[in-house]
Amino acid sequence: MTQRHPILNQIAPDRHVVIAGPTASGKSALALEIAETQGGTVVNADALQVWSCWRVLTARPAPEDEARAPHALYGHVTPGRAYSVGEWLTEVSALTGRLIVVGGTGLYLNALTQGLAVIPPTPPDIRARADSLRASAEGLALMVAQLDAPTRARIDLRNPVRVQRAWEVLQATGRGILAWQAETPPPLIAPESAHLLVLQSERDWLAERIARRFHQMMDLGALDEVRAMLPGWDPAALWAKAIGAPELVAFLQGDMPLDEAVEQAIIASRQYAKAQRSFFRGRMRGWIWTEAKK
Repeated sequence: MTQRHPILNQIAPDRHVVIAGPTASGKSALALEIAETQGGTVVNADALQVWSCWRVLTARPAPEDEARAPHALYGHVTPGRAYSVGEWLTEVSALTGRLIVVGGTGLYLNALTQGLAVIPPTPPDIRARADSLRASAEGLALMVAQLDAPTRARIDLRNPVRVQRAWEVLQATGRGILAWQAETPPPLIAPESAHLLVLQSERDWLAERIARRFHQMMDLGALDEVRAMLPGWDPAALWAKAIGAPELVAFLQGDMPLDEAVEQAIIASRQYAKAQRSFFRGRMRGWIWTEAKK
């Protein structure tokens, strides 16, 4: 009989649970264990596992795991659809009963536990202008110069994604992004009313686990999933950001041998895990940090 994760002894069955952790750290297995032991619905908080085209490549729960406990918001978005953290949060708010939210997308988890400012969507023409500016040599500096003073004083001006987002909001609404964020509603799951967990592990253990899991994905048909999406492949699309997809596309298009594509995909997965750990350390210091189950 598999030994229970010790954290279960600290979890009250009448409270929501939110589980964060880097890729391949065992988050889904812990969520399923909690759901089976105490009850609740396992809710996806991974921005890549929402896409219907990826099951194997994003390590979505297998059908047999989904049959063991209720699961929600997995593989329900078709490629080509626009999808945002705001839509995800609205879908979570419609769920009832005890929730066991699990994933590695920090933006989703922050929105869930800290609230999300309701900012009108950026019109396509403004987004196109912003993309054009960002691609130009002086675009970042021009966008920074046009920001409102409070925003310019607070955001990371070296981060082109943050600068572009702030510029778009100001152009689209006439208000700075900080003004919108000041009106953030209360969180859907308040930190004091839930168990907030972060899975941590030794770096070498996780690196080996990432490599082993990607090889298992290949055995289970990850390449076939990517091949099926090749006719409509769009590297800029959100669904195309699945870790490993660009590398396998490169193989299918004849740009690199398969063993190199697999190795590059594993490297990308490890880099993603590193970025996740950095995010969690910076944003989730008040959460309960617990060791991944070896």
